[in-house]
Amino acid sequence: METAEEITKEAAVIETVSEEKVKYTVETEGLTVSFKGREAINDINIKIRANTVTSIIGPSGCGKSTFLRSLNFMHDLTPGAKVKGTIKIHNKNIDEYDMTEVRRRVGMVFQKPNPFPTMNIYDNVVAGIIMNKGKKRNELNEIVEQSLELAGLWEEVKDRLKVSAMALSGGQQQRLCIARTLAVNPEIILFDEPTSALDPISTSKIEETLFHLKNKYTIVIVTHNMQQAARVSDYTAYFFLGKLIEYARTRTIFTSPREKLTEDYVTGRFG
Repeated sequence: METAEEITKEAAVIETVSEEKVKYTVETEGLTVSFKGREAINDINIKIRANTVTSIIGPSGCGKSTFLRSLNFMHDLTPGAKVKGTIKIHNKNIDEYDMTEVRRRVGMVFQKPNPFPTMNIYDNVVAGIIMNKGKKRNELNEIVEQSLELAGLWEEVKDRLKVSAMALSGGQQQRLCIARTLAVNPEIILFDEPTSALDPISTSKIEETLFHLKNKYTIVIVTHNMQQAARVSDYTAYFFLGKLIEYARTRTIFTSPREKLTEDYVTGRFG
């Protein structure tokens, strides 16, 4: 049986050989975000591979959500926020995109489900694209079905699409929000602790959804649950006090991390 050290060395060799073929969807260089002069994250350099799930872990207040929200211009909405450094989406500087285009390409699912309370299930899914007058009803119907299927919700709601979204359970509402994000055809989906308010069964369904979504999308998920990171992600980044301490394959992070800070966190010595 191979030791953890042998496995890590083998993985490193494979990655070195194939590095030239790797496609990165998101890249940051020197990314620093501050709020009213106080830095929340500092000098974050990371490359996120296409069609993978990357988990962002670390103790509360370490900058996980700040990093995530910087990837689709959300800090532009926060008074006193300042972003320095470079963020690239498909090798193009994020500043070169129109803000609306960035938010279409980079979708966001929040910690608490936030369906539109005055809309039914169908209208919630198409809310982001309804202003596109080129879409006919049959096209919208197809988008709704595809999005709900990808979100793992179609079979549960296909006979009640005109029912209020608020009639759904918390887990179903979260999957509805995922479907709404998918409907606008993003390339990257950001999840900010999407299961922290859900029961174990709903959490399991969303984790299964994440596994299937990475075939079409690049996924970045902030999670406080290290077991969840180990289950769903291909790569894991460990943040501490606003710094990126270590970023590697998830198996490496949890079995043979390079940094003592990472080892202490994943083994439960602190955090």
